Amino acid sequence: MLVIQGLTRRFGTTTAVDNLSLQIPRGAFVGVIGRSGAGKSTMLRMINRLQDPSEGQILWQGEDVSRLRGGALLAWRARCAMVFQQFNLSPRLDVLTNVLVGRLHHVPTWRALLRLWPQADRAIALSALEQFGMGQLAAQAAGQLSGGQQQRVAIARALVQEPEIILADEPVASLDPRNAEMVMQALAEINQRYGITVLCNLHSLDLARRYCTRLVGLANGRLVFDDVPAALTDTAAQTLYGIEARDVMDSAPPALPDGFAAAVA
Repeated sequence: MLVIQGLTRRFGTTTAVDNLSLQIPRGAFVGVIGRSGAGKSTMLRMINRLQDPSEGQILWQGEDVSRLRGGALLAWRARCAMVFQQFNLSPRLDVLTNVLVGRLHHVPTWRALLRLWPQADRAIALSALEQFGMGQLAAQAAGQLSGGQQQRVAIARALVQEPEIILADEPVASLDPRNAEMVMQALAEINQRYGITVLCNLHSLDLARRYCTRLVGLANGRLVFDDVPAALTDTAAQTLYGIEARDVMDSAPPALPDGFAAAVA
């Protein structure tokens, strides 16, 4: 279980996350929603320890990850994978090598520097690519791929870390609707097949309501909504988004993709 207690992050006189407390069971798929600047990205970056909390604790399975340093912190970042909006791939490297970067914690540094990846690790990386329909592009330079393809490569890289939790920070923000669906399906498949906890920042309430089993809403760094997607009423959306509520709120959740509802059930 992920337990967040009194989590606060200040940047000078600005409070990005304000006394946030949450409990998220292992294996959940949680959508984090709210306006830009609500504190969503800062929260994820603190969980991964890319940013340190000003106050509060972050516990994973009872371990206080907010106090980790050195090798223990590096080990936590391997267990807590990040997927970023801008993919963070090396465009000149081939797709397979980009995925293999996710195995850095599992191989000696000299092997990675010389690209002498063990065959077992290469097989793991290729299997992850094939799982997301990308195996045929393993030898292609990552920079030649579309945005949706690059994000699926980034998700495959996160998967081969063998993480216990994946934090996805606006993973579909720069994608067209078709590719956004494919990326969300990839994250949902990881969650369902492997039981990996997923926290996903999303601006689209359509996608959040379709794929997530729970929604957490932030406004001005504070928790203002925490419930199942069906409970996100117009009033709750107004609290989260203000005058933007009509732009992001749908009258009813759209149908899930074919076969997805059965998989969730």
